[in-house]
Amino acid sequence: MRERVLIVDDEQNARDALRTLLVEEGYEVAEAADGEEALEALDHFAPAAVLSDMRMPKLDGRSLLKRAREMGSDAVFVMMTAYASIDVAVEAMRAGAENFLVKPLDVGAALMVLQKALEKRALLREAAGLRERVRERVRFKNIVGDAPELVAVFDVIKQAAPTKATVLLLGESGTGKELIAQALHEASDRKDKPFVKVACAALSESLLESELFGHEKGSFTGSIGRKEGRFELADGGTLFLDEIGEISPSVQVKLLRALQQREFERVGGTQTLKVDVRVVAATNRDLAAEAKAGRFREDLYYRLNVVAITLPPLRARKSDIPALVSHFLEKYATAYGKDVKGLAPGTLNAFLAHDWPGNIRELENAVERAVVLGKSSELTADDLPATLRGPRPLGQGAGSLIPGATLHAIEREAILRTLEMVQGSTIRAAQVLGISPRKIQYRLKEYAEAAPAEAE
Repeated sequence: MRERVLIVDDEQNARDALRTLLVEEGYEVAEAADGEEALEALDHFAPAAVLSDMRMPKLDGRSLLKRAREMGSDAVFVMMTAYASIDVAVEAMRAGAENFLVKPLDVGAALMVLQKALEKRALLREAAGLRERVRERVRFKNIVGDAPELVAVFDVIKQAAPTKATVLLLGESGTGKELIAQALHEASDRKDKPFVKVACAALSESLLESELFGHEKGSFTGSIGRKEGRFELADGGTLFLDEIGEISPSVQVKLLRALQQREFERVGGTQTLKVDVRVVAATNRDLAAEAKAGRFREDLYYRLNVVAITLPPLRARKSDIPALVSHFLEKYATAYGKDVKGLAPGTLNAFLAHDWPGNIRELENAVERAVVLGKSSELTADDLPATLRGPRPLGQGAGSLIPGATLHAIEREAILRTLEMVQGSTIRAAQVLGISPRKIQYRLKEYAEAAPAEAE
């Protein structure tokens, strides 16, 4: 299919010459005598590229470009001007034009500029399509990040979610195991059924047994009526057993039977109940070592460990920190009615330099505290907990680095400031900087590893 090009110029002779040239080169061409006519053509002609004069009556080239973007057009703009000055070029580029041409046009240069602009547009559209397919592949509610370590977890979720297989979530405290359990449920055919949670470590042995399996009236002191357990409540859905490594040996026996046979009795009851429940368990313990040491039933461990997912600690996916900070900043700014828009220069460094032993939960608490205590629209390192404060080697902006700074320092400033500008999205930052998201992730990991040495 031929590429469509719209020529916008108030001079008829200029339009005629360009039309002849572009038609001969195989383009499909439409014309407009001013910006207002061009807006109509954008709607019905849908060009891939627009060659527009900068100075026109009614609506100039810059205003046309702005209106085109508001309409949702992704056509690339190449501006034409008879004023060969740096100021005009800067004006065109700031308006969002891909390039500019000086009148009278050099035919060879004009065709080359147009071809390159169209090639770039094709690449951007292809990349956008790929990114959307990746986002669809890994998109889960409330889970923020695109580090390779997290994407690997998403891949397992996608494969395991449609099945009935029991899933064991492993990882340090605060890594988001409950969110992953919820994601497994939402991605399964059980999503319209209950998602029931049990915090195993928060209950005594007798209470936990009653919570899981229910009890009959009079089965123990204070049981004044029949109570349905969490297994019953989760029938048809998903039961999430958090901190499974903390349950007692006697409860382990009854849980094993419930998992193997999908049946159980209430405490104090004789009726055998059958349920259809998908179990997801989580622990921050090394269950394999616990089973080997005799502190956890080996047969229960194997029953739970059908599909194991190990969640990476935050220190292993530091490239996700900018996006997580932005997510929590927006969340708590809204919750507390604070006018907090972003981070002051250098603040992101403090987040990257910390090892986050409490993982995402610790990060969320730090951002919430900063939003509550912050006094301006930008959070500074002084708003953060004392454990995060430290030297801020990047100074107060790129201007403080030039002249006399190394290229590495300038690159680091550019990456960190751009991430702050785009609310932590490595994909959007990569687009702005003209580099790959993977390079940004690699650099963030490098900066985080270098931070302790710089602080000495």
